[in-house]
Amino acid sequence: MADLTHLRLERPSDGVALLVLDNPDLRNAMSPEMTSSWVTAIDQLAADPSVRAVVVTGEGTAFCSGGITSWLAAEPDASVDELRTRMIAFYRAWLSIRRLEVPTIAAINGATIGAGLCMALACDIRYATESAKLGMPFLKLGLHPGMAGTFLLPNAVGAAAARDLLLTGRLVQGEEALRLGLVSRVLPREGFLDEALATAADVAANAPIATRLTKLALAEGGHRDLDSALQWEALAQPITMATADLQEGIAASQEKRPARFTGR
Repeated sequence: MADLTHLRLERPSDGVALLVLDNPDLRNAMSPEMTSSWVTAIDQLAADPSVRAVVVTGEGTAFCSGGITSWLAAEPDASVDELRTRMIAFYRAWLSIRRLEVPTIAAINGATIGAGLCMALACDIRYATESAKLGMPFLKLGLHPGMAGTFLLPNAVGAAAARDLLLTGRLVQGEEALRLGLVSRVLPREGFLDEALATAADVAANAPIATRLTKLALAEGGHRDLDSALQWEALAQPITMATADLQEGIAASQEKRPARFTGR
């Protein structure tokens, strides 16, 4: 396993990988070292067929406070093209989690700001603690949103709510975050990570081929219309019908026991 800086990669249960942003003194801001480690870890997970679900969380009281502001302003004399090249690489590094074919869960344990929220929005499922604050206050820094925030946020919460959050820069938490669709569950801080890992274990216990195809079907908010969905499902469902896992799933249901899926 490669050495990682400001990041931990753990395997808490069969099929489940846990990525912990580990720079609590900077509220898990996206340092260059963490960014490099993130790409290394994602590459490792993408190449590991035993991984069936991935959870991302933060060490300490924050999930991720976004990019390091001093880094953003570190080259005042750089050209627009130079800055664009740097930012594109940064965005693509963190959004590489979208390359994973297995379900991903952001376990938002605290403040999730700017690019940190974009990374969480790139995950398939988001759980948050009751006190976690989420938002994209880019404009308050004099900065245009980045890391696909103008795509990911409207895709999650709709155009009207995205305009509100991006143009005001306000932070939301708890029930409002749940109502807007920023997160799908809000949980007490006590036992929060255990709950997220339990969900990941449930996901990892599902049939891998069916899970990967379903994640692909739901990408970018799902199919553009009903017929597109029907055409996709008329191919994807027969693929799973031809697997040994379907036979196992049916047998397990009839025998009232947990299924043991192998990905074949």
